[in-house]
Amino acid sequence: MRKKGLFIVLLTMVFFTSCGDYQRLLKSRDPEEKYQAALRYFNDKQYVKAQTLLDDVSSYYKGTERSEDVLAYLARSYMGQKAYESATSYYQAYVRNYPKGKYAAEAYFQVGHCQYLDSPDARLDQETTRKAIEAFTQFVELYPESPYAEQAYKEMSELYDKLALKELKSAQLYYNLGTYLGNNYLSCEITAKNALKNYPSNKYQEDFNWLIFQAKYQQMVNSFEDKKLERARDAQDEYYNFITEYPNSKHRKEAERMMNQIKKIIKD
Repeated sequence: MRKKGLFIVLLTMVFFTSCGDYQRLLKSRDPEEKYQAALRYFNDKQYVKAQTLLDDVSSYYKGTERSEDVLAYLARSYMGQKAYESATSYYQAYVRNYPKGKYAAEAYFQVGHCQYLDSPDARLDQETTRKAIEAFTQFVELYPESPYAEQAYKEMSELYDKLALKELKSAQLYYNLGTYLGNNYLSCEITAKNALKNYPSNKYQEDFNWLIFQAKYQQMVNSFEDKKLERARDAQDEYYNFITEYPNSKHRKEAERMMNQIKKIIKD
């Protein structure tokens, strides 16, 4: 118990000494001391303290060789705090000021990576997602051999999937609306086809193709007699496309049931 009490006392002393040292640094007029302390705090993962001290000295070092390092470590400090919007701004500032600087490859990558981490749920506006893809595209064009390139391609693929998922939800909504205030099945079909065209490698391809077949089937079912045969043949073609592409689909039984109805209309 005595050892435990002594440990707590020592820990408390270290804490207050550390706090006191930091408060002294904030009042210091020596920018070099602040800068070196900021790097120590950064290496100790005390990112808020590092960022505060770097902010204090950034104007002093502006226009000097050290300005590049200050800007890079400011971006890293915000990144460490998971303040991705602020980190993005500082990495973008670095790229503007030092497009061929020593941290340029990292900065170009991190602009995309920060926006990737800040990308919202697929149901929300995807402006940040598109900006991340744009940033990653620029990065891999400039640094195709970078160690970050593989991660950039992986995260870009995930972002494209998110955009595709947003379109899938829209297509499903149109399908569920059916004939309410118009032919929403056609809107479903168009949305799904555009998504397949815009995001050809997305992981929801089977879902889109299934929706297209369903939408064509429903347009056949709900059409006037003079259009029914034409739409039945169109749905039949889509059935064969779907089954050829996804022979083991979980929707196969349902697709075959629908195909039987299509055949009856064509036969009649």
